Amino acid sequence: MSGNMFHDLRYGMGKLLYASPIYRYTLVGRTPAELAAIPPDAWPGNAERGAAISAGELSFLGETVRGGDLTWQPVGMSDAWLAELHGFDWLRDLRAVGGDAARRKARDLVGDWIERQAGWQEIAWRPDVLATRLHAWLSHHDFFCASADDEYRRRYLASIARQAKHLGRVLPGGVEGAGLIRAAKGLVAAGVALEGSDASVRQGLRQLDRATERQIRPDGGHISRDPQTQAAVLRDLVDVRSALLAASEDIPSFLLAAIDRASPFLRMLRHNDGGLALFNGSGESEGWLVDMLLAQADARGRAPIRAPHSGFERMVANRTIVLLDTGAPPQAGLDKAAHAGTLSLEISIGKERLVTNCGARPGNRDPWASVQRSTAAHSTMVVDDTNSSEILPDGTFGRRPQSVTAERDEDDGNHWVSASHDGYVPVFGLTHERRVYLAANGDDIRGEDALTRSDAGTAARNARGFALRFHLHPTVQASLVQNGSAVLLRLPSGAGWRLIAEGGTLSLAESVYLGTADDVRRTEQVVVSGTLDADTDAARVKWAVKKVPKKS
Repeated sequence: MSGNMFHDLRYGMGKLLYASPIYRYTLVGRTPAELAAIPPDAWPGNAERGAAISAGELSFLGETVRGGDLTWQPVGMSDAWLAELHGFDWLRDLRAVGGDAARRKARDLVGDWIERQAGWQEIAWRPDVLATRLHAWLSHHDFFCASADDEYRRRYLASIARQAKHLGRVLPGGVEGAGLIRAAKGLVAAGVALEGSDASVRQGLRQLDRATERQIRPDGGHISRDPQTQAAVLRDLVDVRSALLAASEDIPSFLLAAIDRASPFLRMLRHNDGGLALFNGSGESEGWLVDMLLAQADARGRAPIRAPHSGFERMVANRTIVLLDTGAPPQAGLDKAAHAGTLSLEISIGKERLVTNCGARPGNRDPWASVQRSTAAHSTMVVDDTNSSEILPDGTFGRRPQSVTAERDEDDGNHWVSASHDGYVPVFGLTHERRVYLAANGDDIRGEDALTRSDAGTAARNARGFALRFHLHPTVQASLVQNGSAVLLRLPSGAGWRLIAEGGTLSLAESVYLGTADDVRRTEQVVVSGTLDADTDAARVKWAVKKVPKKS
């Protein structure tokens, strides 16, 4: 049994103890008189959301609870929503409002939680949620607690000490992936804040060292392969560094190295509008927030053009960027939010996005939750409306690509990437091969997508048809031209691009865009569809996206 499995098993068995009425008494200890150091919070809040919270409206992940008195366990809300509620990251939204009313609201909500949630709860006391709450309370101490009366401060400090003791007991059980990094951050923050808690700092840094070694690959990419998770992990690492600096503690070399690796990788998966690419559950995020994160990280490395360990390729020529997902899906246990988008691509021209993936809505209750993960929601080839990675009812992957290859060449500023995956071999005996070319001037993008028979799939059933999809950003206007043999794509700037293809039937279809925090946005997709060759059981589509010359 691996160490992680042992800790998770121990945590699962321990839930019976944690839920018992007597467990809370085992957490009682000396209440610190004051904080030894205050971990800083450098991230901006949203004053509009803060005003809504002050008015009794709590809105997370597309789900909203409105009312007067707050209940900490509202009926019918998702686990993800409850995690946001109990994490208290929204304190910075109240801080953004400013003023005594927002300060009192924050103080009242924290005090009410201390009063009503002292006993263990599955979500509220989950290690990553607990750690988020600890960091939020501590980093906002001066905002809502510094001016509180002595009795409030005593209850606040006693609650922090109890929660930190529980967190130290259970780690690393109960969480995995980015959640473990978040949990370690909370333990370090509590350790530097509570006098005499050097052991918590050491334990948190040990857990963080092990987690970053396992989770941040040599090229800097997080094992989730999700750009938004990449940003969240980098922010947690920066927060740990800031907490240690606030306490005049030495910064361990592994932490500096992890930040230095993760920052350039995040740059790699940005478009020139500043936002993030839409791979594996990511949303765009706001460009200025990503800028702020990279500035806080203070890592100077440039965006790499290849990430062979994580599986991404970045092609840049003039003002054109092409990003390709050329990696295998995350490993079992870390795939509940992964997307079946192997070999998908995105294209942007300057600060305008042209071809995208559909993106993702946060949370796990949204009707789009399963649709957005499908292969058809990505700009890649789909065989018989079947996902390249099988999405099981519990959200994890079953069948998935076992071999994903990528090779790259460059010459005089021209770029070629050749990639393949075997996700369709078990069901259809087909390998998907994709080749993409970007000319040095950035005005000519060409590709070839092929389905070829694999010897390993001789027992698989025959496929009937395919669809090669190019999902368009909602700001792009598309129209069929040249008697339906081409699609004219018009960007908001007025620049025109023409998409042509041979090897299938070209058409326009409806699509959706889930890449921003707004409501679902309607858009279109270009689809090249066809049937497989009856003799070879194979297909080949050649396509090109070329800039339309301006009329003189």
